[in-house]
Amino acid sequence: MFGWLKSIVGKKGHFAALDTADFPTFKPGSVWLVGAGPGAPGLISLLGYHAIGQADVVVYDALVATQLLALTPAKTLKVFAGKRGGKPSPKQADISLQLIDWARQGKRVLRLKGGDPFMFGRGGEEASALFEAGVPFRIVPGISSGLGGLAYAGIPVTHRETNQSVIFLTGHDETGDVSPLDWPAISRAAPVIVMFMAVKHLGTIAAKLLAAGRDPAERVAIVSNAASPLQQVLETTLADAIGLQDVPTPAIVVVGPVSAYRPVLDWYTGAARESAFG
Repeated sequence: MFGWLKSIVGKKGHFAALDTADFPTFKPGSVWLVGAGPGAPGLISLLGYHAIGQADVVVYDALVATQLLALTPAKTLKVFAGKRGGKPSPKQADISLQLIDWARQGKRVLRLKGGDPFMFGRGGEEASALFEAGVPFRIVPGISSGLGGLAYAGIPVTHRETNQSVIFLTGHDETGDVSPLDWPAISRAAPVIVMFMAVKHLGTIAAKLLAAGRDPAERVAIVSNAASPLQQVLETTLADAIGLQDVPTPAIVVVGPVSAYRPVLDWYTGAARESAFG
């Protein structure tokens, strides 16, 4: 199954060998939901890269790197479907209907999503809509920003010296409210909490975690524009996070001891940022 890899190793221009690799066929009338990874375009999977070269239509999110879109064939139609908090955005139902419509026209439809489609990426909703419409689909996982984005900031989500568990959550429910979440249970669930889309409500979240018993001096790191040349990391404490304002987004928030490893593991500096592919 992986014999084609041997033809890549040791060759100049080895990316060209992917053109003859035995990837699954991207059939007309089907939709592939592909995770583009966080920030750096080089973090997309080989199967995702294959899909980019085959797609007739690419429906992409706001967080997809422009360098990935540049890899599409000249004839490929690119459709923006980005959703950003607090800004006018396409409705989820309309995006799903677009995917169905293009597929029914016999197009190879690539739904290109930042991070991973199933990690707070609404991929499950879109795949369900495709299933109900009878449209064939494939899920291509991606590197979640909650893992890859933190790695680019020198933050391991687990470390044997600090934690054997981690909890991932979104900073609000589908109504935009943080209250329905069980914050006392979340506070006890793991030493490390990684939060997506939490900056808007960070003050409220920090207060709820403190009320649930977390240490006011506990470390908090906020990674903005992860794995991109614009990446910024703000380190603070849970108590001080209550008053934070004007934090750049998109951002990943991590609460817990693992950000203490940044002085040793913070590798994404200097020349590492110069390449467009991170």
